[in-house]
Amino acid sequence: MLTTLLGSKEESIASVAYNYKHGFSGFAAMLTPEQAKQLAEVPEVISVEKNKIHTTATTRSWDFLGLNYQMTGTSSGLLKGSNYGEDVIIGVVDTGIWPESRSFSDEGYGPIPSRWKGKCQLGPDWGSNNCTRKIIGARFYTAGVLDKHLKADTLSPRDRNGHGTHCASTAAGSIVEAASFNGLAEGVARGGAPRARIAVYKSGWGSGSFSTASVLAAIDDAIHDGVDVLSLSIGGRGQVAFGALHAVQKGITVVYAAGNDGPRPQTVGNISPWVITVAASKVDRSFPTVITLGNKQQIVGQSLYYQAKNSSGSSFAGLLVGQGCTADTLNGTDVRGIILFCLPLPDDARTPVSTFEYASQYVRNGGGSGLIFAQYTTDLLTVTASVACQGIACVLVDLDTGEKIIKYVGAASSPVAKIEPAHTVTGKEIPEAKVASFSSRGPSRDYADIIKPDIAAPGANILAAVGDSYVMYSGTSMAAPHVAGIVALLKAEHPDWSPAAIKSAIMTTARVTDKRGMPILAEGLPRKTADPFDYGSGNINPTGAADPGLVYDIDPRDYNKFFGCTIVRRTNVSCDATMLPAYHLNLPSIAVSELRRPVTVWRTVTNVGEADSVYHAEVQSPAGVMMEVEPTVLVFNTTDRVHSFKVKLAPMWRLQGDYTFGSITWRKDQKTVRIPVAARMTIQDFYADVA
Repeated sequence: MLTTLLGSKEESIASVAYNYKHGFSGFAAMLTPEQAKQLAEVPEVISVEKNKIHTTATTRSWDFLGLNYQMTGTSSGLLKGSNYGEDVIIGVVDTGIWPESRSFSDEGYGPIPSRWKGKCQLGPDWGSNNCTRKIIGARFYTAGVLDKHLKADTLSPRDRNGHGTHCASTAAGSIVEAASFNGLAEGVARGGAPRARIAVYKSGWGSGSFSTASVLAAIDDAIHDGVDVLSLSIGGRGQVAFGALHAVQKGITVVYAAGNDGPRPQTVGNISPWVITVAASKVDRSFPTVITLGNKQQIVGQSLYYQAKNSSGSSFAGLLVGQGCTADTLNGTDVRGIILFCLPLPDDARTPVSTFEYASQYVRNGGGSGLIFAQYTTDLLTVTASVACQGIACVLVDLDTGEKIIKYVGAASSPVAKIEPAHTVTGKEIPEAKVASFSSRGPSRDYADIIKPDIAAPGANILAAVGDSYVMYSGTSMAAPHVAGIVALLKAEHPDWSPAAIKSAIMTTARVTDKRGMPILAEGLPRKTADPFDYGSGNINPTGAADPGLVYDIDPRDYNKFFGCTIVRRTNVSCDATMLPAYHLNLPSIAVSELRRPVTVWRTVTNVGEADSVYHAEVQSPAGVMMEVEPTVLVFNTTDRVHSFKVKLAPMWRLQGDYTFGSITWRKDQKTVRIPVAARMTIQDFYADVA
């Protein structure tokens, strides 16, 4: 086709970037818009799409999730039952890997699994010895990536960014004792499946730029190579979805990050129902930092501030208030040797991140001693360890705490303050599992009849490998490999489970309350009780997922009935084109975005637990919706392992409403199998709030 289009075989060969052949049939090529238009008219061509660029979207987190490898008893059951993910292969599509990190030691590993068909692609700083019994394969992909990103990197699987190494070590890092970030968060660093193997597919370059063509090539090769799980901590919508569908249809579980555009609604990405889309939550750990004022009053903020080993310790410095801390308000203010206190202006529309970054850079460049930054509740902690804060103390305080500083400064003739290094506090005194403010929220703009994200997992202030060190990162990029590691454990313990069964087990056993029974909160403007558009089914519960009782399984061919990934519209293929209402797909959730009249939805559950079991339905209807389940009792035995039930939803009023939430839970003694339900009553085809 290309020879006919371009006029010669030589030109056609030169234009091709990738051939896709393992998951689906296709190719990526460098073409002009006119050539692409001509190619789309060829009868054998289903679609032509323009390449797009995507961006990147654990000492405590695994203990917090109940996977403490040093403990005995039930809390360690999944780890031991899966032999720590032994020989499960996790493919990481990211910015590469740093093979010398202690997190990728292959000490004690047996031979590479014989089913592995991947390769070790060499580069100027990557030799054959960099592939090991831990990192069993490594490839890299450059087509479609801008030259400026390639020039900032090396043409090899080596990670010069740090993002890919962090994600890989979170999912499958080997056990490393006494890891910390300059003494903070010290503990045992390890991945969720510490005995799993890692396959690297470097598709991200420079600061984290991915091209669609490269990511599709990586997924295609991963299908051929024999990975069991794919972890993709990248943002985006649409194009890469059909590549992931082919992977799922080959039995590979695909895990994606939800995105970092929260707390705004309708920002969630990677919304295909065949993937697991992961939101970011927080763990029970904090880093209190004591600030002593000149009147000996002590207040506490949060930071990652540490002092060098040869430091003489903390001392008092002058304290200056900077209203707003913008370029206009600071306006050349001398900060040499002092601590700048920033209080945001009431009408400041800028984000705290941008203001903080400017203020910290101003203090550092001006020779200041430190920065105290007052802000509403959000997740900025890892920013305090950024380059702009190196050499100075950057501390976050709440707005009410900031008012105490203002009162002190107003009463003092020469206000001073002293900032002590942060220390680490973990455990039951710290609030658990809040959804991080940056985590992207639903509902999906593309697919309102699917609840996304699916699940929440730790993604705030996660300590993992970067180069030869251990660094804290935050993002749904950190949450996704947590789930990938748990998927690897489930694959090892239940090798016959399908990707849909694994997804169901994770979702139906998730927690919506903390260990005290308090509801999980969602950070935002303002903070609120979390709902399914914040965290999907809830916060992940690995031990529960290993024994879910019932699963909502899906034949992967069924996705084709609902989503047109091979579409007749040749110039705009998308996996987001509905062929049937998506709420009819056997997902472990139900969403009806246009509830104008009664709707009946069917679900089918398969018993994967004790053969002789009886489950009773518990129904929590969304507000304003009558929801009934029939039958209300499911009886399983050795011959009847599969049962279907129907769910009737009806609006109680004629109303142009908003989403309300409920749930359906199947209970057997203490075992619960819960799915979230979202419904929106509508009258007309518009959803905006109107006067």
